[in-house]
Amino acid sequence: MTNRTIAGKTVLIAGGAKNLGGLLARDFAVQGAKAIVIHYNSAASAKDAEATVAAVKATGAQAVALQADLTTAGAVEKLFADAVAAVGRPDIAINTVGKVLKKPMSEITEAEYDEMSAVNAKAAFFFMKEAGKVVNDNGAICTLVTSLLGAYTPFYSSYAGTKAPVEHFTRAASKELGERGISVTAIGPGPMDTPFFYGQENADAQAYHKSAAALSPFSKTGLTDIQDIAPWIRFLVTEGWWMTGQTILVNGGYTTK
Repeated sequence: MTNRTIAGKTVLIAGGAKNLGGLLARDFAVQGAKAIVIHYNSAASAKDAEATVAAVKATGAQAVALQADLTTAGAVEKLFADAVAAVGRPDIAINTVGKVLKKPMSEITEAEYDEMSAVNAKAAFFFMKEAGKVVNDNGAICTLVTSLLGAYTPFYSSYAGTKAPVEHFTRAASKELGERGISVTAIGPGPMDTPFFYGQENADAQAYHKSAAALSPFSKTGLTDIQDIAPWIRFLVTEGWWMTGQTILVNGGYTTK
């Protein structure tokens, strides 16, 4: 049986500076990861990336922060090349990058659609492509999507719609990489208690989302807590490797398929 633990592994986390990505970096370091590459998008999150690197190094693990806008194939390829040069080939690659837009379809501009598609679908495709080339055999790839893939709702067409292709990317990659023992999954949290959520929702919408999940009364905020998602990702990229090609909605009963 191949060793399916975090201990001794090298991990690359896209969007790893803060929120769920930052929590994963810290968690994996505590679990004994050998090295963690922390990707961040722009100067706005550089300080968060530096803080996460410091937290990882404090556990004794190697850590490096790499900046990149992942909306071009070249940038994704360079990220993986730089990661390999810095710490070696990753065993685990996790993509938490995403962008949300809440608008009626009638108000979404072509520029907005193109940006949503680039961040949520294009970046995910090329991340999987490069991960498939670089991740070590018997490794794992996991992408963050959204529980809105199981919803019937207005206003999120460009968000859920540009995350939806990741389901098929995941299935295809899992088939293509299975012969190397690489597990490929996607995980769709419900609305999470992070700035990512609050920037798009007014007070009424926030109140609705905080009460919409079956387990909302047992959450601190009623929303999905990143602390409840991290163990699932850790499971999927380790002992849960047999669940490949799947998109898992983890949301306390917010939506289901």
